[in-house]
Amino acid sequence: MNTRQPDQTRQTILAAAYAEIHRQGFQAASLARILADTSLTKGALYHHFPDKKALGLAVVEEVIRPELTAAMLTPVARAEHPLRALQALLEAKAQTADEALLTLGCPLNNLMQEMSPVDEDFRRQLNRLFTDWVAVVAEALARGQAAGEVRRDLDARQTAYFVVSALEGCIGMSKNTQSPAAFRGCALQLAGFLEGLKA
Repeated sequence: MNTRQPDQTRQTILAAAYAEIHRQGFQAASLARILADTSLTKGALYHHFPDKKALGLAVVEEVIRPELTAAMLTPVARAEHPLRALQALLEAKAQTADEALLTLGCPLNNLMQEMSPVDEDFRRQLNRLFTDWVAVVAEALARGQAAGEVRRDLDARQTAYFVVSALEGCIGMSKNTQSPAAFRGCALQLAGFLEGLKA
């Protein structure tokens, strides 16, 4: 017997749930559609997740967090020159804007907008992820200050909060306008703002 089968089943459900929530939002997401997309039974789903809310919270922690970590947190945390790394990430996003991101929005921001006002468990879990992202950027800016690459008069944490919020705002407005050009312009403006933080 394949002892990894339960893990594979869980990952299959999470991937389908992530796609459904990204398309429809959490409240409109359909467990029936998720099951149809996976060809699994209700029993298989409820074996891993007792209810829809537990599934949604697992999507945040087991899908959205690892994706954000790989795309944004780890490259910044490991960068020898953090300000340059942040600029490079923004410029890369501007040049290779993901179509799903621009048409459907950022999964993290979507859930923050939808669920934070109505469910405290979602709000806390989403806030932890957002706070972790801000902390990584703040630590990167502080490293840059220590290395003499970033202005000393900068409040690293407040600036990190602004940078992360601004990027999420760029994606959110692009979702509304459905305009890759608008996103590119916004992301490049943010990269230009980072240029002004250099010592």
